[in-house]
Amino acid sequence: MDAVQMSAGDELRQAAATALQAVGAMAVYDGPPLQAAHPYAVVEAGPETDWSHKNGAGREVRMALSLYDKGERPVRLRALIGEAEAAMDGLAGPAGWQLVTMQFLRSRTVRDAKGVWVGVIEYRARMLEAS
Repeated sequence: MDAVQMSAGDELRQAAATALQAVGAMAVYDGPPLQAAHPYAVVEAGPETDWSHKNGAGREVRMALSLYDKGERPVRLRALIGEAEAAMDGLAGPAGWQLVTMQFLRSRTVRDAKGVWVGVIEYRARMLEAS
């Protein structure tokens, strides 16, 4: 059976999840978990658009890091957001891709109806396929 080739977004999501493993004492998921202890993070990548050039393939990928925590105030969550941003600043290119730019787009912190604090950090990555 042939190995399944992962998309640029999948590769980026995996690289980001690996980098986030070093942030605080939180689990990192590639999709919303059914149950998880707080704090935890979810890394989502997509949509992907073409960023190819004359001689090679490229992708632009939007990525969101969502961090979840409970508590009266979001003090711990804000510290985790800072650590997550630092981890993304030092992110190495995912396997098979050269990470050309990893641009911070925006972030926000809100409290949901169940009292859980959610911090979302959004990025735009531009990558070229390694030759």
